[in-house]
Amino acid sequence: MNEERLENIEAKLTFQEDLIEELNKTVYQQQQKLDRLEAICESLARHIQSQAEGRNEGMPSNERPPHY
Repeated sequence: MNEERLENIEAKLTFQEDLIEELNKTVYQQQQKLDRLEAICESLARHIQSQAEGRNEGMPSNERPPHY
């Protein structure tokens, strides 16, 4: 009885160790993906900002629109 119980505990422990390793890999991969997505978002934000600044350079801020 004790031998069987010990084997069950060892099997559960092995399963848990494998599961923890897989979860660690998953979390690591997700963090890498998050880092890439953050870099893309920052790049897009800089691009949008530079586009907006480029458009505003040619237009005076206090000029009335042509339809007035």
